[in-house]
Amino acid sequence: MNAIMNLQLFADAGTLVNTSVNYVNAGTGATTNFDGTNTLAGELKTFYDTELLENARQEMYYAQFAKRQPLPANHGKTVEWRKWNTFAKASQLQEGVIPTGQKFGMSSKTGSINQYGTYAAISDVLELRAYDDVILGATEEMGASMAETQETLIRDALLTNTNVMYCDNITLATGAVGTTPNSCAEMEASATAMSILTATMVNKAVTHLKKNRVPKINGKYYAVIHPSVAFDLRESPGWLDAHKYAAPEELLNGEIGELHGCRFIENTFAPVLGGSTYQNKASTKTYATFFFGKDSFGIIDPDGGAAEMIVKDKSQVGGPLNQFSTVGYKFETNGATVLYPERFLRVMSCSAFSAVDDANYTED
Repeated sequence: MNAIMNLQLFADAGTLVNTSVNYVNAGTGATTNFDGTNTLAGELKTFYDTELLENARQEMYYAQFAKRQPLPANHGKTVEWRKWNTFAKASQLQEGVIPTGQKFGMSSKTGSINQYGTYAAISDVLELRAYDDVILGATEEMGASMAETQETLIRDALLTNTNVMYCDNITLATGAVGTTPNSCAEMEASATAMSILTATMVNKAVTHLKKNRVPKINGKYYAVIHPSVAFDLRESPGWLDAHKYAAPEELLNGEIGELHGCRFIENTFAPVLGGSTYQNKASTKTYATFFFGKDSFGIIDPDGGAAEMIVKDKSQVGGPLNQFSTVGYKFETNGATVLYPERFLRVMSCSAFSAVDDANYTED
């Protein structure tokens, strides 16, 4: 007797898909009721969710400055931020004459969420024989992955803003200002001259925000800066290390110091720009430092779509021989929606590391 066997039934991918109502086989459509024995205990799920979020927060820098907008469940994927228009100053009244009134209204910005996620499969042998808690280790790394995803999405969205300033080309031997670039192609990055972020350029950036009446964040402006650019800036006179002006519990994540009323956040995901669009005169990397005022961009907080750690036991997803478990996460976000373009400034510079750093963003 010849038996016909469908080997697809033993493939791990799609044989057990967790839906909102039951388990379903993606190949056949066959459904199976949820079971009560192979699910993650509530306490353990809370522990892994907490580990994911804590590790993610340690690596999130841009998100600290976002205006967060809730999105209730069953309300679609799009939210709207509304803002009132400003009024001009009052003019002198003429006796007995009614002045012309000003128009009052509002403008709005919208943002829509998308879902992101990833996972890793861990063999039963590794889980059983490893000295360390493999699932916990994977959870920690997933937190870092989630933070990098969120940071990259925000960074890329902010790079579209056209409110840009280019650092002066400085003669390195004397510190004298040579020329002021109007594009990356005019920025110097040689052994003798460099378009560098100096204390003077920070002062110019802060002055620009002040002149645009950009509201501060707890009395200060903030900037997110790449370590290579921070290296140059920390050599400037007037730089104040963070531990000298605030207790650790008062500092934002990644805060390293202050200059000219602006506090700096160091972030390895800050833009290191490659490709012909951002190429300097030496054909090496350029950098973008974002200076922020209050509520310059927004992030959506979707109800039910926040970061979730998902751990599936090998008896659920490990195939016919229970050979692996899976660890992963998913979350929903809009990345970032620019609300007030005038409230943040992108300052372009080169660095002593322009020739050796790898680009983390390339646009041609």
